[in-house]
Amino acid sequence: MTSEELLSWILTSLDEDKAEEVVQIDLRGRSEIADYMVICSGRSTRQVTSLAEKLSSKLKQDFDRFAKIEGKGAGDWVLLDTGDVVVHIFRPEVREFYQLEKMWMPGAADADATNS
Repeated sequence: MTSEELLSWILTSLDEDKAEEVVQIDLRGRSEIADYMVICSGRSTRQVTSLAEKLSSKLKQDFDRFAKIEGKGAGDWVLLDTGDVVVHIFRPEVREFYQLEKMWMPGAADADATNS
């Protein structure tokens, strides 16, 4: 499975499970951590945890692929590392606080420098 196929599968899975404000970021050539990053929100700690558990379970069931998971206990921000795609699932307030999109979106640093 290519990283693009995995990304597409993850985006579909998150959509089916009602993740909100899903953003994908192409990291190829910009970072060694992964090819893609996905950032999304859940409405509550319960939904954030559920999205992470379902995605991890489906990856194992459908592809025999394991994801490393961090932060599931708190349910504010869960990170799933699938190797080629890193998935961040946030509660909306926590996502707003950390603003990962600003850090990783192409051109975001340039826009911040221009606005300073």
